Amino acid sequence: MYVDVAISDLRESLVQWRLWMLLGWLEIRQRYARSRIGPFWLTISTSVMVTSIGLVYGTLFGQDMHDYLPFLAVSLVFWSMFSAVVSEGAQAYISSATYIRQIRTSRTVFILQVLWRNTVILAHNFLIVIALLLIFGTRDPRTLPLFIPGFVLFVLNAAWIAMLVALVSARFRDLPQIVAVLLQVAFYVTPIIYKPTSLNRFSWIVEFNPLAYIIELVRGSLVGTVPSLLTWAVGAGVAVVGWLIALYFTGRYERRIPYWV
Repeated sequence: MYVDVAISDLRESLVQWRLWMLLGWLEIRQRYARSRIGPFWLTISTSVMVTSIGLVYGTLFGQDMHDYLPFLAVSLVFWSMFSAVVSEGAQAYISSATYIRQIRTSRTVFILQVLWRNTVILAHNFLIVIALLLIFGTRDPRTLPLFIPGFVLFVLNAAWIAMLVALVSARFRDLPQIVAVLLQVAFYVTPIIYKPTSLNRFSWIVEFNPLAYIIELVRGSLVGTVPSLLTWAVGAGVAVVGWLIALYFTGRYERRIPYWV
């Protein structure tokens, strides 16, 4: 019953695609108002971060830069999107409290708004990935089509987490800070700046980390490796279970959100 209510809410939100796309565009435009470069400042800052971290950690780890820089760029670009969707998702209902209190609209509109906004930002940062792949190439171009289903699973996993933390954060206002701390910890235990094979004695950190598989879904195909069946299974399994949980709690408590915010 609760899942059906949430699915109905999600369906209504998808029909209102003009609303959440407009809200997402407005936030980006307001954030970079009067800036000549606009969102490309994010591209510049990300490229500087990739270059500096790549040179430092690539040297420390003794990595081949032709292989390490594309790996690092893809990892950082997609981790930035994932962490932004989750952290901003925690504030989705809180920051939209005015709309929620005054207008009867679907709840997941505000989750889709966060997802759309960060997808646009990803499109800007993805230029770095394209540039590095053109410069250094990829191991096997035949793996590139796998990026599409991998990206779909990646987005689905980020979306259900954002939906769930948005709901709990509306009720418990300390959760956004907790989410920020957990994302910081997750960054260090997930193979973002180091390769999964770098952990010899502590390989279990990667093996039991679902975020490692979610990142690998988009990274593997771009750097020229085929994600393993285990990677696809974990990514799909986490998405299915996560969406069922998120839909259940959203359907159960969506009527209380206006009172919580």
